[in-house]
Amino acid sequence: MNRIRSLAGASAALAAAATLSACGVNTIPTQDEAVKTSWAEVQNQYQRRSDLIPNLVSTVQGYANQEAGVLTAVTQARASATQVKVDASTITDPASFARFEQAQNQLSGVLGRLMMIQENYPQLKSNENFMALQSQLEGTENRIAISRRDYNTTAQTYNTTLRTFPQVIWAKTLYSSQKPANLFAASNAAQTAPSVSFTPPAVGGKAPEPAPAKAK
Repeated sequence: MNRIRSLAGASAALAAAATLSACGVNTIPTQDEAVKTSWAEVQNQYQRRSDLIPNLVSTVQGYANQEAGVLTAVTQARASATQVKVDASTITDPASFARFEQAQNQLSGVLGRLMMIQENYPQLKSNENFMALQSQLEGTENRIAISRRDYNTTAQTYNTTLRTFPQVIWAKTLYSSQKPANLFAASNAAQTAPSVSFTPPAVGGKAPEPAPAKAK
């Protein structure tokens, strides 16, 4: 009799588990883990970029030491970005997420200025070490863009799950502590058309002053 009751209890438990699974009770934690994995990849790619910067700055400095302002700005922006502490909780903390995104966008901006320096220094453009670092940086920037896109897609799916039926039932009961994930937004620089100049650089590293406009 006891054995029959045990078997009946086990069957009931299995049936309940199957029913809950069919209702999507595991969807929220599964997607939550997917968001965390995507977030870890974003951090990984930003760290890869950060690791490239010291060698890049050192190489540029050897050919364009007079560009101290840009070199200092890059070094300071990198330091600021690495000082922003992030972890899995950053995903759902708007203030922490914003600090991280702002620091990384600032670093992206000054890195763009650093890479433009090469146009004024032919020797730098022909340096094998610089060209290798530039290639690695470009590849990393592409990986960052892809990882941010993938994270946004995963986070958006998770956020939608928290708000739609039937998973919203579990979001309000079993997973009431779960919060929506923050999304990356396009930086201000990405939304501004780039400025293009056709003025050739002058020998010696400085571009000539633009000609004054003629009076009409």
